[in-house]
Amino acid sequence: MAGGQERVLRRRIKSVNSTRKITKAMELIAASQIPRSTARIVANRPYRRGVERIVVAAALGDPVAAAKLIATPERVDVALVLVITGDRGLSGPYNNGALRAGERLVNELTSRGTRARLYCAGRKSAAFYRFRGVAVEEVFSGFTDRPTFEDARTIAYRLAAPYLSGEAQQILLVSTRYHSAGAQGVEVQQLLPLVVPDVAVDATAGLHGYVEFEPDVDELLASLAPRALESEIFSALLEGAAAFHTSQQRAMAAATDNADDLSQNLTRVMNRARQDSITNEIMEIVGGAEALRSGK
Repeated sequence: MAGGQERVLRRRIKSVNSTRKITKAMELIAASQIPRSTARIVANRPYRRGVERIVVAAALGDPVAAAKLIATPERVDVALVLVITGDRGLSGPYNNGALRAGERLVNELTSRGTRARLYCAGRKSAAFYRFRGVAVEEVFSGFTDRPTFEDARTIAYRLAAPYLSGEAQQILLVSTRYHSAGAQGVEVQQLLPLVVPDVAVDATAGLHGYVEFEPDVDELLASLAPRALESEIFSALLEGAAAFHTSQQRAMAAATDNADDLSQNLTRVMNRARQDSITNEIMEIVGGAEALRSGK
């Protein structure tokens, strides 16, 4: 009986050690991707801030014309919701946070009488909502761990088309923002109509002089809206990728530590079972010897 238990424990220890090798490899891969992802976020910031400054300058130059594409509309019949998650799991709470936030947003919009048209970036979000019977307009996948600007442009084009044609009055984004290695959080952001950031307003508060726009501000903002949409989506994809790798690195590190603890505990149990088996064999030998001696 003890020998059979020892064989079972040996197989289980071997399985745990094999799993540990996988989790350790995934931890190292994720850790190697974090510096690259954060470097891309830093490199993208000047372009993003530049687009913000242009939008603010145009809005301050002609507030009447800017009102068409800036501020929240009074009535929203259709809202486009983009949820950004990962293509893969095994990343701790990264996917779950954005998925739950997107679900709450869709329910909130529906309760207001607004029809929410859902777009998903990442296979995990598409599978999550389809399993719950939520209709998904379009899925963008295969790039969430290493996005490019062309990926963001493709998504922006799909979202901007129904907005500019008047089919939708609002575009909302649900994504995980990367603040630092120890702080990431899910945020809901309005992409269109354009939202003038307070930081950009403060940056332009000290500027003086006359600015002349050509073409007119309304035409300029209509041209800038898709560019601003691309910039915000690309920033969200970059921060989401960094948050994904950070969360996966922590999750795989915890899984590796758990595998080490489990392997040690199973080894102790196996050694105890082996000792019990040896003790039983010795007792049987001694008992047999005593029986032979008493028989003589």
